Amino acid sequence: MDLGPWEIAIIAVVILVLFGSAKLPQAARSLGRSMRIFKSETKGLIGDDDEKQNTSADARTEAARLRAEAARLEAQAGPQELKAPEDAVKEGVPVRQSEHGK
Repeated sequence: MDLGPWEIAIIAVVILVLFGSAKLPQAARSLGRSMRIFKSETKGLIGDDDEKQNTSADARTEAARLRAEAARLEAQAGPQELKAPEDAVKEGVPVRQSEHGK
C-alpha cells in the first residue's frame, strides 16, 4: 500500500482541519519531547545493565575482602569470654536495675 502525493495531501488537510493551525505546533513539540524522553530512558536502561554487572562483581570482591579482614581480626584478638554484669541476670531472667527492690 503506497501513499502517493495526493493521499498525503488529503491526510494533511484532514489533520489541519481536525486540530487547527494553533494546536499543531504544540502537538509536534509535545511529540518531540516525548520521543526525546523515551530515547534517553531506553539508553539509560541499556547502561544500567552494564553497571549492574560491574557493581555485582565489585560487591562480591569487596565482600570477600571484608570477610578475610574480619577473620584476620578475630584470629588476632583470640577467644574472648563475654560476661554479663552480676546484677543483670537473676535466675536466668534479665532484670532491670529498677526491679531489684521489688
